[in-house]
Amino acid sequence: MTLIEYILLASSSLFVIIDPLATVPAFLAMTPTDTPEQRIKMARLACCVSAGVLIVFALAGKWIFKFLGITMPAFQIAASIVLLLVALDMLRAQRSRVHETSEETAAGMEKTDIAIAPLAIPMLAGPGAISTAILLHNQAANWAQRGALYGCILLVCLASYFILRVSAHGAKWLSPIAMNLTVRIMGLLLCSVSIQFMVNALRQLKTEWGTPPG
Repeated sequence: MTLIEYILLASSSLFVIIDPLATVPAFLAMTPTDTPEQRIKMARLACCVSAGVLIVFALAGKWIFKFLGITMPAFQIAASIVLLLVALDMLRAQRSRVHETSEETAAGMEKTDIAIAPLAIPMLAGPGAISTAILLHNQAANWAQRGALYGCILLVCLASYFILRVSAHGAKWLSPIAMNLTVRIMGLLLCSVSIQFMVNALRQLKTEWGTPPG
């Protein structure tokens, strides 16, 4: 995989799984009495925390697996299932409970500052996003691709911040029909990514078990 192909894969996968557009309604619902300036401040902090969490897990994921005795193919299969569940909900134009539960959203409405929890974790940097970052880091063939991954994480979190920043003044610009169509298209792409992760894991297992790949 060339560097350009890897960057396209990383940026699209991360943006689809973080899905900042689908976060907007919950973000506004949890900040009904906050001013646009307060919302922007929360969005900025949440996106910074999300970027930090994803980069840390991308870097430390391999050592965490080694400590727990988890093989990468096992994690790839588990992560692909998580991503597939998210994708299926997106195809139905629903916000997946893998991102956040209704209880977490309700708890966020009662908090004075929702920037770190639940906005940053788990709404932006949830299990799906963390799993994707670790898988992409494992697929990086060299330091150039690893550096590109960190850049993609920062870029996607920056894009998420701008989306939340615009929505801080109200989400009247969001058309429900257009948003549902966008979510379904992104869900289809994420479904393809999750299946590809599973195929890669099965190929790796086939090699490790001593059977020549077909």
